[in-house]
Amino acid sequence: MQNKLLVTVICLCYNHENFVLESLHSVLNQDYPHIELIVVDDCSTDNSKKTIEKWLLDYPNIQFIFNHTNLGNTKSFNKALKSAKGNYIIDLAADDVLVPDCISQQIKTFRESSFKNLGVVYGNTELIKENGEFSSYFFPVDDNLKTIEKRQTGNIYLSVISGGNSICSVSSMAKKSVYDLLNGYDEILAYEDLDFWIRSSRLYEFEYIDKILVKKRISNNSLTDNFYNNSKARFKKINLSTYLILKKAIKLNQTKKEDFGIQKRVHHEIVHTFKIKAYGLLFKNIGLRFWLFWRTNFKKY
Repeated sequence: MQNKLLVTVICLCYNHENFVLESLHSVLNQDYPHIELIVVDDCSTDNSKKTIEKWLLDYPNIQFIFNHTNLGNTKSFNKALKSAKGNYIIDLAADDVLVPDCISQQIKTFRESSFKNLGVVYGNTELIKENGEFSSYFFPVDDNLKTIEKRQTGNIYLSVISGGNSICSVSSMAKKSVYDLLNGYDEILAYEDLDFWIRSSRLYEFEYIDKILVKKRISNNSLTDNFYNNSKARFKKINLSTYLILKKAIKLNQTKKEDFGIQKRVHHEIVHTFKIKAYGLLFKNIGLRFWLFWRTNFKKY
């Protein structure tokens, strides 16, 4: 039975017509055989839907969900999650590519890890340009492609709330039970990964795989660009989401040490919102800073 653990890959597509087939084929070309693929097109305005539907003629058993209105990543993922039958879940963007042994390495790690409360595994990622050329690595590597800086494993909650590069979300696999317990992604947020890693690391242990598992495409429409460009439509919602994520995380903290750790992120947001002249959010983030400074009572989980 352990050899037949089902992995569900949820592939989210929005205006990825030039990349989606490469992404889908990278799932089908895995050396691990027990995979369920669910494809979601979030009302793309390019030819993504037609491209996927034509491809599905050769793969009629693959589930395809088409949103008639643009729902965003969090709602689209949760919609697919309700149909997922796998023991494990991968959230795959339709412009990223799994290396052939990605899933088998992740399953192997779940089987062999010494952690008893393991909920999430993740590895390193190769960053590629839009044309597929190599750009860099998410975590810097040596000549043997081994991560130079040792990654924290096990209980990594403090690391997640303190630092900006504690997790490489695109190379992760989580138990479905983790998503079920957390009710999937928080749908009020504009982006999902930081909030999910904070909430899941509060409850579960994490393991790191020192291998390149995914090729992540860096595009002109990347989420990171939207954090800093106030001409982008998603700008305000993304920065508000960061405030909401930090506010939720503070409620999860159990010690003053954890409060001190998250102060680094709060301070960054204070500086960031001042620079972009988002004064409403600036004062909200200053409010978080005062909350962290004065509070003494913590809720245990």
